[in-house]
Amino acid sequence: MKTKLLSVPYLVWMGVFMIVPLLMVAYFALTDDNGTFTLNYITDVGQYANVFVRSVGLSVIATVICLVIAYPIAFLLSGLKQHRSMTIVMIIMLPMWMNFLLRTYAWMSLLGNNGYINHVLGLIGIGPYKLINTSGAVVLGMVYNYLPFMILPLYSVMEKIDPSLYEAAGDLGCNSRQVITKVVFPLSVPGITLGITMVFVPAVSTFIISRMLGGGSNLLIGDLIEMQFLGNAYNPHLGAAISLVLMVIVLLIMTLMNSFDNEEQVLV
Repeated sequence: MKTKLLSVPYLVWMGVFMIVPLLMVAYFALTDDNGTFTLNYITDVGQYANVFVRSVGLSVIATVICLVIAYPIAFLLSGLKQHRSMTIVMIIMLPMWMNFLLRTYAWMSLLGNNGYINHVLGLIGIGPYKLINTSGAVVLGMVYNYLPFMILPLYSVMEKIDPSLYEAAGDLGCNSRQVITKVVFPLSVPGITLGITMVFVPAVSTFIISRMLGGGSNLLIGDLIEMQFLGNAYNPHLGAAISLVLMVIVLLIMTLMNSFDNEEQVLV
């Protein structure tokens, strides 16, 4: 009984700040200005299919790049002594202590047409190149801001792998590549799925990065939703419908990732 009472504050918090907002989004998405049930706003979301495709595509690219970069880093960290690995983790997390907008502004200064990167390239007779207001700049901003969210889950899983498993695999004839593919990778799948979720979900719904680094030609779902609530094209019902469709897409992807995780655990 006491345990159930201790969970009451959490349930109240979850109800007020999670369930109620979701219900409000669903209500605005499925009603018109008079409160009458309608699916018009849901069907209107189809005209923004290209924005959804662009957002999901760039987010997938950024997530894959984060995974490729984070996996070897997490593996190397897991092999270090704890005080050294924690120091490096602290260095990785250090930029996260700075405001998100300031970090993105810094990239604007680096990637601008007259920015530091083009200035350095100009000194050696190269460029200038158009680095900002491109899809590549948006992906770069996503990778930079969300890379720690991929490293930490992978590291937390890999550091729990018993090193004696590597020795046993070597004794059974596995080379270094086979140890990674047959031992490390299967055991790190939970960290991979968690990292992918933690990177993809904020990346697909971001609007600050796309606005500041992508310019008007790289409109993403987050920008589209903001325009419906705060922009000149004020239409909260359509904004709620876009948000609802986005939530469904994210839930489907998370369900797919969880099923993949379960299949890997069965194979292991």
